[in-house]
Amino acid sequence: MEQKLKKSRQRDAIIAFLMTRKDHPTADIIYENVRKEIPNISLGTVYRNLALLTERGEILKLSFDSASDRYDATTTPHYHFRCRTCGSVCDLEIEEDFNEILDRAGQNFNGRIEGQTIFFFGTCPNCLNPTE
Repeated sequence: MEQKLKKSRQRDAIIAFLMTRKDHPTADIIYENVRKEIPNISLGTVYRNLALLTERGEILKLSFDSASDRYDATTTPHYHFRCRTCGSVCDLEIEEDFNEILDRAGQNFNGRIEGQTIFFFGTCPNCLNPTE
């Protein structure tokens, strides 16, 4: 049975901030913004709460090679795009049945597939057509 988590002003502020963002901010960006509301919050507190929220499935942590991890408040299955030029991350709207993909992936696999992570890479519209 999952243990009930004590309410935390810091955690609530982190989740509230993430829910306003679609650009999947880094821990540093989250820290800088939450600090405006809670000036005495530490970067360590932000990292600990992000780890806890990720572990509990309340947010997603997106890891891309050596780049800083990004965080997403949308936990329902969806796809992400990362720009190789500027490093921005955004959601991709794709009409796809995730269960169908999992079923197809498991057709020739004798183990148990429990989920998937698919990242798309390329160049974002802003980098393709920079305004001058």
